[in-house]
Amino acid sequence: MRGYRLILVIALVVAGVALGRAQWQMQTSNTTADLRGIDNVGNGVAWASGTNGTVLRTEDGGYRWQTCAVPPGAEKLDFRGVQAFDANTAIVMSSGKGDLSRLYKTTDGCHTWKLVFTNPDKDGFFDAIVLDPSDLTHSEGWLLGDPVRHSFTLFATEDGGKNWYRQHNKGLRAAPDTQGAFAASNSSLIGCGGFIAFASGGKSGSFLYSTEETTVCVDCTFEESDYEGRHSKWARYEVPVGTQTEASGTFSIAILNPVGHGIYRQAAVAVGGDYRYADSSEHTGAFTLDAGKNWHPAQTPPHGYRSSVAYDEKTKTWITVGPNGTDISTDDGKNWRAIHPDASLHETADADRNWNALSLPYVVGPTGRIGKLEPAALKK
Repeated sequence: MRGYRLILVIALVVAGVALGRAQWQMQTSNTTADLRGIDNVGNGVAWASGTNGTVLRTEDGGYRWQTCAVPPGAEKLDFRGVQAFDANTAIVMSSGKGDLSRLYKTTDGCHTWKLVFTNPDKDGFFDAIVLDPSDLTHSEGWLLGDPVRHSFTLFATEDGGKNWYRQHNKGLRAAPDTQGAFAASNSSLIGCGGFIAFASGGKSGSFLYSTEETTVCVDCTFEESDYEGRHSKWARYEVPVGTQTEASGTFSIAILNPVGHGIYRQAAVAVGGDYRYADSSEHTGAFTLDAGKNWHPAQTPPHGYRSSVAYDEKTKTWITVGPNGTDISTDDGKNWRAIHPDASLHETADADRNWNALSLPYVVGPTGRIGKLEPAALKK
């Protein structure tokens, strides 16, 4: 929301998470930009983005982060989101009023960029982008923006981001002065199979807007259900996160893949709070077991405002980060435990604090800070 984007300036330091002897391995980024976008492609490839048109890329698991060419005309843009297909192809999203919200795409390993989409709404503001990385040519994706003309802005693509089309639906209606999404970590929007959802906040409360088709495929791919059908009807569900102010609400959501022998358990977690009160644990987390239809407040919430949440499949652990610390949950968001630095690992006293965004095993923050979770950390 605009209050958050214009006011929030957090002095971000190095952060880490410890579960037993868990730790972040700090990476050398060679930039002082504030980083908010991070996307782990796999096989050692990851992309990061931030202020002043900054885009970074690694092909060796973070041993070396390459500084990419600045997209044309993007020297002063704030790249809040990045979505990548492989080491050569990625799309970055800038956030700003009107035409300061843009999408640029590279297909040659970030040596050159092409402007593929500019916000057509003078009062619009891009919040998050998500793409299916499995098909370069026919990838489907979604782009979320704040309400314009009393409706959340949602664009869709079917060709890997070359062309974007506005989605029209009465279920996306919202008042611009009481509802909005947050561009804190590019994680207020998720897409998984037939399930697409985004989180909001503001004076009227916090909600999850989702397509009514919520039975998703076991492997969580995008191809299993009809494209048009996924966008025809939307539902809105109240989420007990935030305190009904312009600066509060759900900042990040993550969903657990279906599990079980033919029985789909759609657990999801929402985190946030009021960014102006980073140390307050009031209404900072919620969970659902039915893909967002019914939300419950966390019994033991995260210990402060949180901007990003992610799930580690191998260890069945949820991780959430924010200005004043890091929390983990092993019971699908019902209870959270604050994690503190381990002096025996030479972690600094504030190593658990002030991260912006997650794409495990990576976490990004201020002044070019990038961390990577130690592979065995959550197994101890």
